[in-house]
Order: sequence, then C-alpha cells, then structure tokens
Amino acid sequence: MSAGTLTSASTGQPPTAARRRRGPKRPGGGSPLVYGLALVVVALTVGPVLYGVLGGFRSNAQLAETPAGLPSPWVLSNYSGVLTNPDFWRYTLNSTVIALVTTAIVVVFGMMAAYPLARYRFRGREQLFLVFVAGLLFPATVAIIPLFILITKDLQLGNTWWGVALPQAAFALPTTVIILRPFLQALPDELEEAALLDGASRVGFFWRILVPLSGPGMVTVGVLAFVGSWNAYLLPLLLLQGGMKTLPLGVADYSSEYSSDTAGVFAFTSLAMIPALVFFLAMQKRIVNGLQGAVKG
Repeated sequence: MSAGTLTSASTGQPPTAARRRRGPKRPGGGSPLVYGLALVVVALTVGPVLYGVLGGFRSNAQLAETPAGLPSPWVLSNYSGVLTNPDFWRYTLNSTVIALVTTAIVVVFGMMAAYPLARYRFRGREQLFLVFVAGLLFPATVAIIPLFILITKDLQLGNTWWGVALPQAAFALPTTVIILRPFLQALPDELEEAALLDGASRVGFFWRILVPLSGPGMVTVGVLAFVGSWNAYLLPLLLLQGGMKTLPLGVADYSSEYSSDTAGVFAFTSLAMIPALVFFLAMQKRIVNGLQGAVKG
C-alpha cells in the first residue's frame, strides 16, 4: 500500500479529496536574475517618463541646482502655463481628429480586407495575404517622397487632416489584417452556415454577427492605430504647417522656441504624452485579449 493510500485511509477520505485539500502545487519563485533584469527594464522605461513629469513641477533653478532631485517646493505654474496656451489645445485638436480618422479607417477597412482572406476560399488567397505581410517591410520613411508628391500635388490634400490620416491608415493596414485574420478564422463555420440557412446574406452575416463577435480584435487594432497616429512625427512634419500641426510637432516647436525654459518643456512634453499613455493603459486588458484570440486562431 502506498503512502498516499495510507494517508487517505487514516483520515477516512478518498485520495482525490485529500489531494484537493492540499491544493494544487504552486510553481517555484522566479530566478533573482530574471527579477533583476525586469527591474532594469522597468527603470529604463518608466524612469525617463517620471523624470519628465516631475521635472514639470520644478523650476529651472531647481533643475540647474539638483537635476535628479524631487520638486521642493512643487511648482504648478509650468503646467498651468501650458494648459492656458491656445497653441497647445489647437495641436491637441489636430492630433485627436487625425488619430480618430486614422483609427476609423484602419478598423473598417481592415475588417473588410481580413474578412474574405479569413472566411472565403479562392485562388490566390494566400498570395494576396502575403502582400499584406510584405507591407510590414516597407515603413513610411521608404515612400516619404512619393507620398509627399501624391498628397500635395495629385490629391491636393496637403496641410489637411485627411492628408495625414489616409497614408497613416494605409501603413497600419498590414498589421491590422495580420492580427484580424486569425481572429476571424477562429470563429466556427457552423455559425456562418446557420446564419445563411436563416436567410442572412454574407454581407448581413458580416455586419450583424461577425463584427459584434470581433470586438476584442477590433479594439486591439484600433488602440494600436490610435497610439501610433498620436505619436507620429515624420508624416505630419512634411505635410502639416502652421495651425494644423499635431502635438509632437508642437513639442518640437515649443522646445526650440523656449529652449531656456527646461521646466516648461518638461511640462509641455508630459501633457502631450499623457492622453495616449492613459488610453493605452486603460485598454491594456482588451489588447491582450484580442491578441490572445488572434494567437489561438
């Protein structure tokens, strides 16, 4: 008789009950080296952000005297000066509109492109999908000169929201299709067959059933597109001027115009960074769920 059987007999409980009382085995703690590397990565990532945010609450004299110190006393005039600056809100409006337009285009057209590549079977489907995969190899910097000529000369969309949103959405579509395709493939075929038997068309199945069920994947690609558009610098730099500039361009202009006001530059940069950071952190769980669904597919 084994030791486990003797223990169960002495307690008057079956082996499974005794094993259930002990609970599942927990994995051992991680290696100190892993925790040390994780702390280094966190410090390198979060450290500059915290330094910039806290630097906005300090005066230029404090920064010159103790660059790595804490605010003492806390100075609110830097942030209040940025918030009362009309240029800041103009740049914020431009960034918000361009990011929302880019996100809407990416989500709608990304779903429409991923749907046939995931649910239809036709000749050349995989080759067409490889075209989107190859799109990951061509960043916007490669085609920046042809883009500038196309947007400003041919389409006459220079210095407009659409002139920036359209190319940004085009370069975000490959990532969107690659994420959404396996997510849509994971949905059971029986669901589509039942909808077609009930009289729904393929377009009706797409809008009424597939789109609502694809919420996590759509949120994932939408957040990635929004944050990428919010942080974009090169395309807005070439296509936007004057009052149409976005926040990253506003940060650069403010930094050059008020180069001696280091604390004010920190405050402007922190306020420009916070919206995208808060939005990304708020949607973090949805992004993970959407990516998990894509991986399982």
